[in-house]
Amino acid sequence: MSEREQCLAQIEKLAGSHVLHGSESLCKLLRYLAKHALDHPGTPIKEYQIATEVFGRSDDFDPQLDSMVRVQAGRLRAKLGDYYGANGTEDGIVVELPKGTYVLAFHHRAVAVRAHPVAPPEPDLQAPRAAQSQRRWFATTLSLGVLLTVAAITILGLLWSRNSAQAGFSREGEVAPAAFRVFWNGFVSGQEEPWVIFSNAAFVGRPETGMRYYDTVKDKGSFILDHYTGVGEVLAVHELDRVFGQLHRQIRIKRGSLFSLDDAKNNNLIFIGSPFENLTLLELPGTQEFVFRRMTSGPRKGEEAIVNVHPQPGEPKEYFPSAGNAPLTEDHAVIGLVKGLNAGQAVLILAGTTTLGTQAAVEYVCRQGSIQELLLRLPVSQTGELKTFEAVIRVKVTRGVPVGSELVALRSGTL
Repeated sequence: MSEREQCLAQIEKLAGSHVLHGSESLCKLLRYLAKHALDHPGTPIKEYQIATEVFGRSDDFDPQLDSMVRVQAGRLRAKLGDYYGANGTEDGIVVELPKGTYVLAFHHRAVAVRAHPVAPPEPDLQAPRAAQSQRRWFATTLSLGVLLTVAAITILGLLWSRNSAQAGFSREGEVAPAAFRVFWNGFVSGQEEPWVIFSNAAFVGRPETGMRYYDTVKDKGSFILDHYTGVGEVLAVHELDRVFGQLHRQIRIKRGSLFSLDDAKNNNLIFIGSPFENLTLLELPGTQEFVFRRMTSGPRKGEEAIVNVHPQPGEPKEYFPSAGNAPLTEDHAVIGLVKGLNAGQAVLILAGTTTLGTQAAVEYVCRQGSIQELLLRLPVSQTGELKTFEAVIRVKVTRGVPVGSELVALRSGTL
């Protein structure tokens, strides 16, 4: 088998291993980087090239605004470390993705060569002093060899710990806060990684001349741009990736326009963005108590709001962001855990009336203090299973950044 064939065989072994099983995006990235490294050895590869050729990003992809490639590369780097730290300890070829580069590296693992048996020497008839000197030399050599071996193991351990820390690996002994384990249990206990579906609404126009939301009446037949998302959604994906890293699990990410009902049938789902932006939510069971609607009457006609279907005493009928003619200082968001299409599957909806509200909703379920506050008000089954619920939070915004959230309404159900 040629050198190239050996390397490709190792790549396929990695893709079929338990650490990468079910992670289609990481397997695709691994194969792409391997082919580039073998076809163009030593040649750097651009983040833009990976984004457009592997993940289907548009030609106007900006790595300064979208960190998706860096996040995926970090996940792949961590997976390779996990594999070679466990099942791949005896593999002949080691595949690495050095930090700071997208050029995959292949290394042949050094194999110890056993010495052939040597016939014992003829009896030494020299003086006893010579025999004693030989024994001392042998003992010294053996001791030095042991010391060198211990030193090498220690150095390798230190290097592995340092590289793991630099790459953002979670230590095996690190335990996520108890509130995280309770709230996210349904999404980390299954065999498959949950899907995170972020919103990308339909626009018409061009970035250089101006874009606006697609209108089904006015814009029928117009070219639709469906590969844009809000700043809050981008930061939300990063926040979820951080929390799942603490829980020693990964997430699979897909934009809403590429998501299908087949993906929803046998997977837990986390939706980022409201049905106005994440149109896939219109085809799935959603929240029932707090729903997103466009106002058809009243002083805020035409604006989007969260409607309180069954308001409790003291609760408003609608939740709005700041008025459109004023700076955004307040928003509202829904956090809803509802049943999936199939029994045993869950859907978590994290959505604001603006992209900053969406960001705040995700941050709310990714912070220990706010999760603890929520769990204290939610029923949990005897087996530790979180029951369905819907909640509304009020979000304070300062200079385009959500700086505080408050739970203002809550409904809980049964699983």
